[in-house]
This record gives sequence, structure tokens and C-alpha cells, in this order.
Amino acid sequence: MTRETMGDLVAFLAVARERSFTRAAAQMGVSPSALSHTIRKLEERVGVRLLTRTTRSVSTTEAGEQLLRTIGPHLDEVQREVEGLSELRDKPAGTIRITSADHPAQTILWPALARLLPQYPDIHVEISVDDTLRDIAEDRFDAGVRLGEQVAKDMIAVPIGPDLRMVVVGAPAYFAGHPRPRTPHDLAEHRCINLRLRTLGGVYAWEFEKHGRELKVRVEGQVAFNDERLIVKAAIASLGLGFVFRDSVEAEIADGSLVEVLSDWTPPFTGYHLYYPSRRQQSPAFALLVEALRYRGEPVSAA
Repeated sequence: MTRETMGDLVAFLAVARERSFTRAAAQMGVSPSALSHTIRKLEERVGVRLLTRTTRSVSTTEAGEQLLRTIGPHLDEVQREVEGLSELRDKPAGTIRITSADHPAQTILWPALARLLPQYPDIHVEISVDDTLRDIAEDRFDAGVRLGEQVAKDMIAVPIGPDLRMVVVGAPAYFAGHPRPRTPHDLAEHRCINLRLRTLGGVYAWEFEKHGRELKVRVEGQVAFNDERLIVKAAIASLGLGFVFRDSVEAEIADGSLVEVLSDWTPPFTGYHLYYPSRRQQSPAFALLVEALRYRGEPVSAA
């Protein structure tokens, strides 16, 4: 069946059911004369008269009535399926894959998903946690989460968290036997807890800045972890100094379990962004997730 024949059958169905060219034309958004021409072409194609026209009414012939009974239910089913596709388009559903470092996955993505997903059971989210800057197009991710300064310029970047700070912390018991460092160079005289990068395998060099001067320091100590939470535990246990995100130890600093040092060497920096290709056509589910993650200035809760 050609596309033209399908259109003619839809036109016939409208006229046969409305029993009026005027009402059917208004329903289809065409002129009555154009609709009449369409029906005449259909009748010529099938070789029989389908409609009986008078000055006052329109009715189906026997052939027209048979065609109406035959095609009517099928075209109605097609219409329902098309409407169903439109509903699917507007309904938040589908799978969203995101690559993220551990810290934002724990402190930003998870709290947002815990609030969002119970309301939308047809949305599925996969989070892949690693330390590398993944090629989200090549690795078939819908989006990634990284610090704003790490996002490529050709990506759309949506802020999803506040500015961040790294801090050097140690337990009061540790400082009872060691002087507090006054500059990053003093860390050479201290036991420190190293962070081994999960994916790259290297050891992270602690990064400092003061008055525009940047400084990277390689530290030594008894233990190294690839998990910030274990670094915090080791620092509380007086195994050395840790270098962690401040929002990860705010409670410990507040209750005195940990003491912050070198704060004048750790200024805030741009926080996390959700990034994705500018050419990406957003699905309703993806657009909903972006809005749920978008940072608007209020504190991000990990509850």
C-alpha cells in the first residue's frame, strides 16, 4: 500500500463516519473541495463508487460500507499505537548511564537519585565509578560528572554542587606528638596517608595554592588507600595526616575528632558539573535528571 493510498483511506474514513464533507474537512484541516477531490481519486483507483452524494447528505454505498467495516478498526488501531508512542515520548522512562568519580557519586548523585527514582519507577540509572576522564561518546555514557575545570569546552556543563575545598587533617592525639605544619614543605617531616588513584594506579600528589602560587607535594607514610573514607578512618586513628574533601570531614572537625591545618594553602575551587555532548537530544528522563541535579545555591545534602 502506497503512502498516498493510506492518506486517501484516512480521508474516506473521516467522511464516511461524519457523513459530511464539511465536518470531515474541518476535522482534517483541509478544504471540502480538496477532500472531495481526494475521495474521487480513491474511487477511481479502486474502480467503484464508495460514497453517495446528494445536496443534503453523504452516505456510503454497499462497497463503501464494506470498506468502512474492514479498514475502520485497523486504522483506529494504528491511531492508538501512534498516540501510545507520543505518550512514551512524554513519559520519563529509559536507562541513563553516567560516569563519575567516587566523591560526587557519594555526595551528589546518590542523594539526588534517592529522592528522584521512587517517583519515577520507569527511569533506570547506571553509575560507573572511576577516576579517569572517560570519552562518554566512545564508552556510550549519556553523561559524566567531573570538576568544572576538567570538562572539555565542547561539552554542555551543568553545575551540580558548590565550590569545594581540600583540607589537611589529623587527630588531636597525632598532633600531641608532632608540631602542626605551617607550610606544605613541612609535610616532609610528617607521616601522611596517601591516596592511590583507583584507575590510573599512581599516588596522588597533594595540591596547594597560596597567593597564586601552586605547589604539589609528594608525601610519605605507613598506609595508602584508594578510598577517601578509609583515609579519614586512618587519620582519626592517628596513623598520620590525611588530605581529603572538607565536606567529607565537616562533622569530625566540628566534634574535635580531627583538626584542620594549612587552611591558608587550600582555597576553594570550582565544584562538580554534569557534562554531556551539546548535540545530544535530551529524553524526558534525562532532562528530569539534569534538573534534579542542577545546583541552585542551596547546600547539597548527603542524607
